[in-house]
Amino acid sequence: MSLINKKFDVTATLACIGYLLFWTTGPIFVKLLSRYTDPWIQNFLRYIFAALFWLPFLLSSFSKGTIDRRIWILALLPAIANAASQTCWTIAFYHNIDPTFMSLIDKSSIFWIAFFSMIVFAEERVLLKSKRFWSAAVLSVIGVTGVLVLKKGVTSPTTLIGVFLALLSAIIWGVHVIVVKINYKNIDSRNGFAVIAIYNVIIFAVLAVLFGDINSIGTLGWQPWLYIIVSAIVGIALCNVLYYVAIKRIGATIPSMTVLAAPFIIIIFSKPIFHESLNIFQWLCGLILLGGCALAIWSQEHLNRAVK
Repeated sequence: MSLINKKFDVTATLACIGYLLFWTTGPIFVKLLSRYTDPWIQNFLRYIFAALFWLPFLLSSFSKGTIDRRIWILALLPAIANAASQTCWTIAFYHNIDPTFMSLIDKSSIFWIAFFSMIVFAEERVLLKSKRFWSAAVLSVIGVTGVLVLKKGVTSPTTLIGVFLALLSAIIWGVHVIVVKINYKNIDSRNGFAVIAIYNVIIFAVLAVLFGDINSIGTLGWQPWLYIIVSAIVGIALCNVLYYVAIKRIGATIPSMTVLAAPFIIIIFSKPIFHESLNIFQWLCGLILLGGCALAIWSQEHLNRAVK
């Protein structure tokens, strides 16, 4: 192992961009599916197709003997954390929260990821010396806070439940990200997520039987099934693998800050579908937030990465 200082990681940057674009589809589809079924059923169905997407690659790796057999143990904790985070996140959409607002709230995960990362990973503590990183953090906090404070009706009981679930999801997601980086250091991201997805299908199947309306599966029309399949492949299978690739190459903090731009992509679709909008002051805060995202990516040059 030798250390090099590489100013810009193209693969990680492309992975971050792909993760950002694919992630933005998730809140839209989850909110759309809330019209047709309960959160337990939609989580179960979406993860079935996400697992099936990467299953051929996983089976091929096993047949070729190119996979670490410990993957079934290494994936347990990340799978449990992912299932818990996903459950809270999905249920929150059923509490009077629209996609853009929801995506802004759950961006609080960046603070937990950054906090956990700098405690656990020595290489990420290098960012503490980066003026760009701290500028990015300050701009991000100002931007997110401004959008939230200016939101109408945020104090209603139903919305507060959704906010609480979103914040809880963000904390658990922070744990998930850190465990993935630790356990999957030498695991192919595609295989790693494939096993997590399989575990999650089992967990969500149990939750669907206990709390969901199983009979509703048979009444779903072609449109919700299209939402389920597309969101599973794009918003879960591809999105998570790209995220794993990014955090393995440049750490957990920067990719998480990059996705802060997601709300301003989501609103392009959310406005005509759900009639969701932001006022001029929220847009100004959004521009501040986007500036923070740009600085976060630029601060990559302060990371020393180990390369075989």
